[in-house]
Amino acid sequence: MFGHGRMGQAMALLLFLGMTAALAWGCLQCDPNFSEKFSFYRHHVNLKSWWVGDIPVSGVLLSEWSHNTMKELHLAIPAEITRKKLHQVAEAVYQRMDQLYQGKMYFPGYFPNELRAIFREQVRLIQNAIIESRIDCQRHCGIFQYETISCSNCTDSHVVCFGYYCKSSPQWESAVQGLLKYINTWHKQDVKMSLSQNIRCLEPQHLVNLTLENASECLTQH
Repeated sequence: MFGHGRMGQAMALLLFLGMTAALAWGCLQCDPNFSEKFSFYRHHVNLKSWWVGDIPVSGVLLSEWSHNTMKELHLAIPAEITRKKLHQVAEAVYQRMDQLYQGKMYFPGYFPNELRAIFREQVRLIQNAIIESRIDCQRHCGIFQYETISCSNCTDSHVVCFGYYCKSSPQWESAVQGLLKYINTWHKQDVKMSLSQNIRCLEPQHLVNLTLENASECLTQH
């Protein structure tokens, strides 16, 4: 690794790349088998509990699964997941759901509680999948791109991020210049920034409590 001071600035700028999170209605529904699987789950929910009160509660949980997923993710970066990781999450969810549906009728309260547990585990898996892909980006040097699916509309997308694993001074200089060029192009602004520019709010001593909001404010002021 090279250049700890500038590395700190690059890490803050990396946050800036993920500043605008798209409104999304779920992730799992982007899996090809989602509609068939959840249609089965909804249509067979009335056979899963001895207590009639569990049926409408469970039905709502299943019907609003996708919508509630994004409400619970609480990500500060766009909800974009790779196809491989989406498939892994979907298979894990379907496996637990299929096992739950293989049982006979359950005692009152058990079935909706199990649905909530599976839902929470799914949210955790999706969070980890999205964040792990961003962390993997750090193994590159400079601007890097990987293919994803947008959870907002299930279309092909890609994530552009900044990796700071640079092994030499020339690599680091090139990586940061590439990042600044990308930001200028992204905003379509004719703003010239250089490595010598002093951005005080991104200096190492200010990075401890840095948030997405104040990083964005800092960059827009320079």
